[in-house]
Amino acid sequence: MFPLRVPVFAVMVSLALCQYYDYDYQPVSMLGPSGPNCDRECDCPINFPSAMYCDSRKLKFVPVVPTGIKYLYLQNNQIDEIKAGVFDNVTDTLRWLVLDSNQITNAKVAKGTIDKLSALEKLFFSHNNLTEPIIPPSKALEELKMTHNKLSKFPSGLLSDKENLTSVNVQHNELASDAISGAFKGPKKLLSLDVSHNKLKKLPAGIPSSLEILYADYNDIEGVASGYLNKLPALKYLRISHNKLVDLGIPAGVFNVSSLLELDLSFNKLQSIPEINEQLEQFYLQANEISKFDLASFCKYVGPLNYSRLKHLRLDANNITHSSMPPESSNCLRQASDIMFE
Repeated sequence: MFPLRVPVFAVMVSLALCQYYDYDYQPVSMLGPSGPNCDRECDCPINFPSAMYCDSRKLKFVPVVPTGIKYLYLQNNQIDEIKAGVFDNVTDTLRWLVLDSNQITNAKVAKGTIDKLSALEKLFFSHNNLTEPIIPPSKALEELKMTHNKLSKFPSGLLSDKENLTSVNVQHNELASDAISGAFKGPKKLLSLDVSHNKLKKLPAGIPSSLEILYADYNDIEGVASGYLNKLPALKYLRISHNKLVDLGIPAGVFNVSSLLELDLSFNKLQSIPEINEQLEQFYLQANEISKFDLASFCKYVGPLNYSRLKHLRLDANNITHSSMPPESSNCLRQASDIMFE
């Protein structure tokens, strides 16, 4: 999920970067002493001069970052304030900023801090108390994570110049559909968007056609607009489980697009099986109110070259059983190795 874009010869630096993925693993003791300019509360191993480790230190504020630091780890602290000047030495060099699991609010982020970071590639700001996104000016930004906050709005235009942004995670917030209207329109290379665990009543509008992954589980979505997926020709994975989907909110053929490989509509209120494309491989419909197995939902025609590529189908916790399948199902669903009814 986090490819390291560092030169091949910088093996030692890449080892330092890897430490982010395991917060509990502290390599500093075996990396040697810190450099002379490092804040006394942190570690800046001289063998890894571009990394500054300030994680899990019970810090109340962000320390001044010395020149040369590209990767800054501040997760698992008690930080509630980012004071002006702390990033002045690295405004055009800092690439990774990890602020997960702190107590930061928008009001305590001073001007001249994050809004001056022009080279940032990854901003991880999850498990804090933000009510709206804090976005750096960097056009190099590739990954943005602001999960488990209190975001109630995401103004349009904040990401309009983020031409390298590929992943946005804003799950577990308080975002309503109107609050994210046009928010994700700008990034032309966006591949993954997770808006699960919010207050959406419809799928986000204005998403770039490059998107491959869209997760919108645990919202209040009742339907999908006609032609919605036709605007996302690269979409492969769509999850809308644990919502309020009903048959009336699902236009005919709305999920019949050839790009989709996985579709999760489980834990909703559907009474019939929506029509899908023959190319779909994973289909999750458990815990709905389905009472009929309509083979036409999977295959319009059946022949040597006309059949469903479905491999896994879940229909458990509905009102049908295996006996509900018509005899010709085995021909249509010839590649299905796992069909669950109970």
